Amino acid sequence: MAATTRYWVVSLPVQTSHSSLWSRVQESISKHSFDTPLYRFNTPDLRVGTLDSLLSLSDDLLKSNTFVEGVSHKIRRQIEELERVSGVGTGGLTVDGVPVDSYLTRFVWDEAKYPTMSPLREIVNSITVQVAKIEDDLKVRVAEYNNVRSQLNAINRKQSGSLAVRDLSNLVKPEDIITSDHLVTLLAVVPKYSEKDWLSRYETLTSYVVPRSSKKLHEDNKYALYTVTLFGKVADNFKASAREKGFQVRDFEYSPEAQESRKRDLEILMQDQESMRSSLLQWCYASYGEVFSSWMHFCAVRAFTESILRYGLPPSFLAAVLSPSPKSEKKVRSILEELCGNMNSTYWKAEDDVGMAGLGGDADSHPYVSFTINLI
Repeated sequence: MAATTRYWVVSLPVQTSHSSLWSRVQESISKHSFDTPLYRFNTPDLRVGTLDSLLSLSDDLLKSNTFVEGVSHKIRRQIEELERVSGVGTGGLTVDGVPVDSYLTRFVWDEAKYPTMSPLREIVNSITVQVAKIEDDLKVRVAEYNNVRSQLNAINRKQSGSLAVRDLSNLVKPEDIITSDHLVTLLAVVPKYSEKDWLSRYETLTSYVVPRSSKKLHEDNKYALYTVTLFGKVADNFKASAREKGFQVRDFEYSPEAQESRKRDLEILMQDQESMRSSLLQWCYASYGEVFSSWMHFCAVRAFTESILRYGLPPSFLAAVLSPSPKSEKKVRSILEELCGNMNSTYWKAEDDVGMAGLGGDADSHPYVSFTINLI
């Protein structure tokens, strides 16, 4: 599993001009936390609507973000599993041919897909509906793929399990089986510690057993596979007596046609699995890009909505993306707080009990809008 990369999306109130504030942010970060990457987060001028509509929307933002983010991570985990099984990898996921971290740090709003004049609620609903459809498709495709995998795993268990459960058809040759009007050959699975007991007892387990007819065909760590030839009319008695002595007589009918049919079915199933795995992987690559793009547009709506509710109208804020190291986080928080201005900071410190919970923000209250994006 790849390491998690944390990004902060923050917005700061603009008190003079955007360019002036951006210069101050760049200067402060480079001076006091030079190892923290910093980028502008381009949020467009969206349709504000009414205060009531913004407050109503803010109540749903955190829940919707959790859903969209969760689907993104779910697809990514599926990609990692498929790449691990197939032994292939892309060297990094992309959105429209751009690495995901670059897409985030150079984000550009897609006006054709999400017109900025649309109500914010309509944009958010459009994103969640699209992502929900992709999640449903993922469930169906993964279920189909896992069904084929389960069938193959069941066959492989029969091929590689102990002699007590595995398929015996590839262990038995035509010359090992005697079948006539009166005689039958049975296959007995004998615990290895009981082989001497088997060889001394099998001729007397019932009447009409052909003397010295038992031959060992195969063995594994626990069991040995023996043949025994006897009259067909006493086969049931022999099986019952063998079971009482701790020997398992496996039901088996030698059929070259059935064996060849099973082999063909296995080959087809393996081809189906590989085809479905490749198809699912390609679908996941494309769908991850779609979901990640939708997620970033959602984050832009979230930054816009929370900034309006935090700083008021008209919209006047600067949005940015940062990726501080764990040891730099406290320092970066302090820098951002200072950049907000004393009055704003004092106000939000005094209102810690209110916090950002009502605005869909992070658990900790800050004098600026802030939420975290985890790329894993």
